[in-house]
Amino acid sequence: MLLGVNIDHIAYLREARRVNDPDPLDALPVLKKCGVEQITVHLREDRRHIHDEDLYSIIKNAYMPINLECSLADEMIEIALKAKPSRVTLVPEKREEVTTEGGLDVKKYFEKLVKVCERLKYSGIDVSLFVDPTLEAVNLASELKVKWVELHTGTYANIYAMLYSNLRHTHNSIKELELDKGKLHHLLEKSIKELINTANEAEKLGLLVAAGHGLNYYNVKTIAQIENIKELNIGQSIIARSVFWGLEEAIKKMQEEIKADR
Repeated sequence: MLLGVNIDHIAYLREARRVNDPDPLDALPVLKKCGVEQITVHLREDRRHIHDEDLYSIIKNAYMPINLECSLADEMIEIALKAKPSRVTLVPEKREEVTTEGGLDVKKYFEKLVKVCERLKYSGIDVSLFVDPTLEAVNLASELKVKWVELHTGTYANIYAMLYSNLRHTHNSIKELELDKGKLHHLLEKSIKELINTANEAEKLGLLVAAGHGLNYYNVKTIAQIENIKELNIGQSIIARSVFWGLEEAIKKMQEEIKADR
């Protein structure tokens, strides 16, 4: 199981005071020391954390592949083509959201995706689609001949948190079930089965499967045990724990959780 560490939240800390510290670039030697297989960064249209210069500096100085998450906006695709990361993961994006909510609507944007994927692949960039765990999404991804799909684990993570931890904020459709633990257990099992079935289908179609969103030290084991998921991209929980443990220890602890029982 590969681990991609998303370092966006280092930039979030910097932007809280709009100063130069902490610099996401300073994380690179620690990631290398820990044997991290990939760095993930999300360059958002509003530049709320990672900036263009961060992306270029990280790609120039990285010791491992860079996975750039970005929207389908023309501006972002042009930046991706110029920066040339190892992989581009195409994600949905709304200005008002706190973080990415849900997977890309591949059916809705299929025609645009045909053109964007062709351009990225022609430039030697691997393409991944960040999708909800549905059979339709991975079948459409296969038609687009992308290399990767990344399954959105946010629904699983939200339900898990409602059952086992004190979650302050969650999706409205889940809030109403807060007091019904039986329904939550059923939904958790359903979300895990969807992830397993979708990963199996994607593997049959020749796609490499990643997963991410909302994964932390408590809920990651179940996802890490899904055989056909080859990579996890995790950021916020690692950076949050690094405040108390240090970044190296936070990464090592996550690596231990991922490897447990595999």
